[in-house]
Amino acid sequence: MASDRLDRRALLRTAAASGACAAVPCPAPQVSGNAAIVQENQREGTTDWQLTRVRINRGTYRTSLIEGYCSHQSIAAGETLQVFVSTDPASTYRLEIFRMGYYGGLGARQVAEFGPLQGIPQPVPEIGPRRIRQCRWEPALEVRIPSEWLSGVYLGKLTTVPVGDRPYWQSYIVFIVRDQRQADILFQCSDNTWQAYNRWPENESLYTHPGGAHFPGVAVSFDRPYGKYCQILDAPLSVGSGEFLLWEYPLCFWLEQHGYDVTYCSNSDVLDADAVTRARAFISVGHDEYWDLRQYRAVESAIARGTNILWLSGNSVYMVSPLEAAPDGRPGRILSRAGCYGALRSEESQAYHQIFGPLQSAGPDERRIIGARTVVPFNGGGDWICTRPEHWAFANTGMRAGDAIPGLVGWEYHGDPDVHRPGLEVLGQGTAWAGGERPGRWAATIFPGGDQNFVFNASTVWWTQGLASPPGHMLPWSHFSRPHGPDPRVQQITHNLLKRALATGRTIR
Repeated sequence: MASDRLDRRALLRTAAASGACAAVPCPAPQVSGNAAIVQENQREGTTDWQLTRVRINRGTYRTSLIEGYCSHQSIAAGETLQVFVSTDPASTYRLEIFRMGYYGGLGARQVAEFGPLQGIPQPVPEIGPRRIRQCRWEPALEVRIPSEWLSGVYLGKLTTVPVGDRPYWQSYIVFIVRDQRQADILFQCSDNTWQAYNRWPENESLYTHPGGAHFPGVAVSFDRPYGKYCQILDAPLSVGSGEFLLWEYPLCFWLEQHGYDVTYCSNSDVLDADAVTRARAFISVGHDEYWDLRQYRAVESAIARGTNILWLSGNSVYMVSPLEAAPDGRPGRILSRAGCYGALRSEESQAYHQIFGPLQSAGPDERRIIGARTVVPFNGGGDWICTRPEHWAFANTGMRAGDAIPGLVGWEYHGDPDVHRPGLEVLGQGTAWAGGERPGRWAATIFPGGDQNFVFNASTVWWTQGLASPPGHMLPWSHFSRPHGPDPRVQQITHNLLKRALATGRTIR
């Protein structure tokens, strides 16, 4: 029986792959430089990438009706991606794959379609050592990544085929197509943090140990679906996409709208300096909390070698998070938490220990590569307030000292700037309120790197909400605060930063 089922599924894989280009026009040859992004975004887009019908299992974070995951966080052209899918009850389904971008404001382009495929229920793994949930599902299909697929973030929309009076149900899978070319901008998705908070299937993340939210010795696996987002807003229609649609997507949409030469990668791709120095500017986006020490050293070296770093993020590089190989040898498929970056915040040590318990310092001070760091209280909301309007970053914004961008700071941020660092300037500063009661102090900073380059810290998870609000994106809110959406001042500051970065950054092979 097992061999018969494998033979049938292999046949389905072959049939699905052979029909993919019949359903979707095969892409034009890829070209280099920002012309590739411009050409790609002139192609026909669609809003059909969005989910329409989702049902989350009661009392959990999953949708067992249809869910899936991928064999890689990121993958290169010519490599084979395995897609693992479970449907309970057994159902026929289709998989449509979309590249995310601008595409005339529609937000994505369909690049392939597979199916109909026969789905089966696949087992939920028992909780293993270190409370890990690691699936070993049978592959549903394999996709050899075409050379024509431009680097980017790709969402796969899984949809069951309705039968009789049974409706269809949906969820996403997500993966990144990477390349090795020199580029102006390297866009790093914060997928380590997506996985750290992922509670699939019931309530298993790095934060759900019975001994406490920061109990040591806990790990999570990328070999499982992404459950429903579980933090500051309810977004079931993003289930399976990690946190991409909430934090990274507005920047992806905006950069490609303006034709910037951008290439994409996962956290696990930034483990040596050469991976960073191939771009003039490296961008950390959204909520980028979990970093392997190799990532830290890579960016530290890239700063010294002339790469510009833009932290369009908050709570970044906070947890020392070793990446380990899966049992089958695939690198970077298990993530754990060894401790925090930097010394414990002595002036707030009592509050710190109440929140983090046994967590200890396990890495260097993150201010060395950011300019500021996570402080306690580490979350809240507030206005982004200009303190240095004469700085080139504010050119053509019309901002004056004390001018505020309402609600842009949240829900986590950086403070305690490294004022002893030569050349560091505080561009913005103010108060973020946690729950309307506890004040925290945030600081946006900039400092010179090793070779005419710079390091900018926006000091907010919500910076990209000031750039764009594409289809399918939800504005967040938390701690009685929220951003207001696109703001011409945030857009102009980001243009100014990128203009300077592309004029000064060095690409090194």
